[in-house]
Amino acid sequence: MYAIIATGGKQYKVAEGDIIKVEKLGVEAGQAVTFDQVLVVNNGELVVGSPTVANATVSATVMNEGKGKKVIVYKYKRKSGYHKKNGHRQAFTQVKIDKINA
Repeated sequence: MYAIIATGGKQYKVAEGDIIKVEKLGVEAGQAVTFDQVLVVNNGELVVGSPTVANATVSATVMNEGKGKKVIVYKYKRKSGYHKKNGHRQAFTQVKIDKINA
């Protein structure tokens, strides 16, 4: 059984027991979170929502929050002496999928 959920502007294919990193949710570790934007549920038969599946949710537990690896952004224009170096670390929340309610 799997589902496709939408959170943080992205879509994730999840099954029970999966551990995924999603955009930062602002929830403390150990607390439960529910994703209600379920786009697809497959439990033997495929149910596709328009745009979401009615009365379907995905329950998860927050494991921790953190920042990803640093991405270097380097801007450069030749012959003018212009260059700028920036770094960025994207914040994430790591969640464990407990149950798919469909």
